[in-house]
Parts: sequence; C-alpha cells; structure tokens
Amino acid sequence: MAEATDEVTVGSPHDPLPEALGLARAAAEAGLGLKLLGGLGVRVLCPDFPPRLRRDQDIDFACLSKERKKVADWLAEHGCEPDRRFNNLNGDRQMYFTAPSGRPVDVMVDRLTMCHTLDFRPSFGRLPLTLDAVDLLLSKLQIVELNEKDARDIVHLLCGLPVGTGDPPVIDTARFGQVLGADWGWWRTVTGNLTKLPDLLAENPGLAPPAPRHDPLAQARQLLEVANTVPKSVKWKLRSNVGDRVRWYELPEEVAH
Repeated sequence: MAEATDEVTVGSPHDPLPEALGLARAAAEAGLGLKLLGGLGVRVLCPDFPPRLRRDQDIDFACLSKERKKVADWLAEHGCEPDRRFNNLNGDRQMYFTAPSGRPVDVMVDRLTMCHTLDFRPSFGRLPLTLDAVDLLLSKLQIVELNEKDARDIVHLLCGLPVGTGDPPVIDTARFGQVLGADWGWWRTVTGNLTKLPDLLAENPGLAPPAPRHDPLAQARQLLEVANTVPKSVKWKLRSNVGDRVRWYELPEEVAH
C-alpha cells in the first residue's frame, strides 16, 4: 500500500504549488519578473476552488527577454539546475530547468506559442505572481482541442474572477478585445471554445467549482459580445474572407529537453 506521502494532496510533497509560489515570491522580492502561468497560475488566482492535482506536474513560468539572463542566473543561484544545451539553443523563447525537488521548470520568454502566439509583454506587470488573469484565460482558450484540465481551468477563471475593467485581478475586456480584434485566427478559436462551454458544462458539471462567485456562462456570453463587437483590423478582415477553408491555427509540438 502506498504511503500517505505518495498521495497528491494540497500542500503535500507532490503538490508543486508551494515550491512554485516560493520561487515566484522570492523572485518578486529580488525585483525580478518571474510569473506563474498554466494551471498553477489559475490556482493562485482562484485559491478557494478545489484544484486539479496530478503527479509530476511541471512548473511553468513566464519572464521578459530583457530580464532573461538575470532570471536564469537567479534560478540557478536558487537551486534550479539549467539545461544548458537547451537554453543555449532556445533561450530567446524558452528556458528549461530542474527545480530542487526534481520537478521540471519551463520558463517562457515574452510569448507563449501553442495553437496561437500570445505575446504577454503588454500586461506582464499587472499581477505580482502570475500572468494577468486575461492572459491566463487566453492561454487556455487558444487551445483548439480542449482537454478536461484546460476546460476546468477556463471554467474556474470564469467562476472566480469578474469580466470587465478595473483593478486586477479581473478578466480585462480591453486586453481581450485587442488580441481578438487583431487576429482572425485567435478570434475563431476563442469564440469557438466559448460557444462550446454550455455543452461542456452540461456534459461534465464537475468542471465548475462548488461555490462559484460568478456565473461562468454569463461571463462567457459577455466575452463573446466583446469578441464580436470589438473593431477588427484590416488583417483580421482579410483573413476572415478565407475562413475555415485554410487552417487558422498551429499544431504545437512538444519540444524535447
């Protein structure tokens, strides 16, 4: 029988959040921008909701290129072993380390590139420990083939944070509209995923936390309204004429470390 220490529970040795938060907080105290993204970022912004926990979860960070070398040196000084060959080849866009616990640490530089490219520089400084809430949401909504964990993160953000404008954390509609109004591909994927949300929740009600602060479907409708009414760029309009006849997204590949 496995020992209790082998269970992945909140705060257990197999929960990556305490180590990830420790690094993010220490970096912030040192004046460096090292921001959590992915599911751990969602947990920081929605701390009252039951998290999704799994063994061997990576720690995903974001940083800016202007601080890339300082961030790399700081991580190494704090016990994170760099993959020097990978970082030398790819460090302008991504760096890889192994944390003191042995967990993989990925650091995205300036952009997160998956099905689409999210340039997180414009809103990087809005929150102290994570990417801006709207960027965390966009990083999930850009995925063409959503899996359960990504759908859960989307729903948690929509349940936990208000859509609108104002002091962070908030799912900022101005930033949301800028990204979608500039690129038809982004618009196509994000609106498609928001439109699917009612069916996803009907099929799997467990995606939503037990005590949501906001109605996720009402908030999704609000974001769809923003997406459809925001002014569109010339590039957006030209690409919309082609529509689905040409693939509008990339198929991300895992990068070997």
